[in-house]
Amino acid sequence: MRILLTNDDGIFSEGLKILAEKLCAEHEVWIVAPDGERSGSSHSITLREPTKIHKISDREYACGGTPVDCVILSFLGIIPVKVDLVISGINKGPNLGTDITYSGTAAAARQGALMGKPSIAVSTNSYQPPFYFEYPARFLSENIELFVKLWSDDHFVNINFPDKIEKSCKVEITYPGLRIYKDTLKKYKAPNGNLYCFLGGEAPTSREEEGTDSYAVSKGRISISPILIHPANEKIEKKYRDVFSKSF
Repeated sequence: MRILLTNDDGIFSEGLKILAEKLCAEHEVWIVAPDGERSGSSHSITLREPTKIHKISDREYACGGTPVDCVILSFLGIIPVKVDLVISGINKGPNLGTDITYSGTAAAARQGALMGKPSIAVSTNSYQPPFYFEYPARFLSENIELFVKLWSDDHFVNINFPDKIEKSCKVEITYPGLRIYKDTLKKYKAPNGNLYCFLGGEAPTSREEEGTDSYAVSKGRISISPILIHPANEKIEKKYRDVFSKSF
């Protein structure tokens, strides 16, 4: 199988390297990843300026753009082959619940699905080293054929592994829960009068509800969430339809 690997941690990320080494044993692996960290880049695309591509080796390219750029440019001809699968990760830190709105890791997988290929985003529930990438890489390697078989063109798969996982554990099929963000703002005024703003704060927490991705990970399980690539409004439109059909 031909696999495209990308991420938002950058091409020299340990998680990307370990995953590539594991997959190369049985598959043809191509890497197109950002030349530096692009965490929080969401689904941004470079439109009004060129994107620099630097070839590192025969099947490895550093991209000056976003994770989504990496996928789009790969599909449009940066690499000379058609891939069968896109994997984004392995990410340092989780992408749980509403994190996927901001995540460059998730966005790269979403873009792969939008372009008609099975796509997986992979993250670990750890913000600080040591990071345990070996088991997630092995899990993906052993289950790739199954993920491809299960895929349909309306979704990508978002996988989160518990922290410090070194051996097999249970898998739970989940849905994205609600994350609670604790952002803070620090402001500095420069001598020239410009204001510099820095976002900070504690790591987000989750509303722990059984069935959610965050609940599964908190219980030491692997969370697998199929994510629709088109926005789902869960029938909220009915409320608006009822109002506006009477008003106009």
